[in-house]
Amino acid sequence: MAVARRRVPIDDGRAALAAWQSHREADAALARSTLATAVRYTLEELTARAPGNSVEVRVPPFGVAQCVEGPRHTRGTPPNVIECDAATWLALVSGRLAWTDAVDAGRVAASGLRADLSELLPF
Repeated sequence: MAVARRRVPIDDGRAALAAWQSHREADAALARSTLATAVRYTLEELTARAPGNSVEVRVPPFGVAQCVEGPRHTRGTPPNVIECDAATWLALVSGRLAWTDAVDAGRVAASGLRADLSELLPF
């Protein structure tokens, strides 16, 4: 399987994620570009840790990624889709929010048999 090419430099992504974490603690304003970088970096990190094309993770408007080994879809809406907002996504990857809590609270829309990232998050 080919390794996905990173578009966000790792150091930039880590810095953006750290800025988001500091922002959450200090309740300060966070630049939209920093938020976008943090989301895109973590989506790339997810695909690096769980390569594949059976699950599509959407964090509008900042990014989308395909991950997890399994059957590949080729047309239309994939059978396994996860969608949430940026704040929820970053809380999940940072460990501030548990997968089951996010799903139960309706903060994550997950459809399909493979649409469960609880074993991959946080990282």
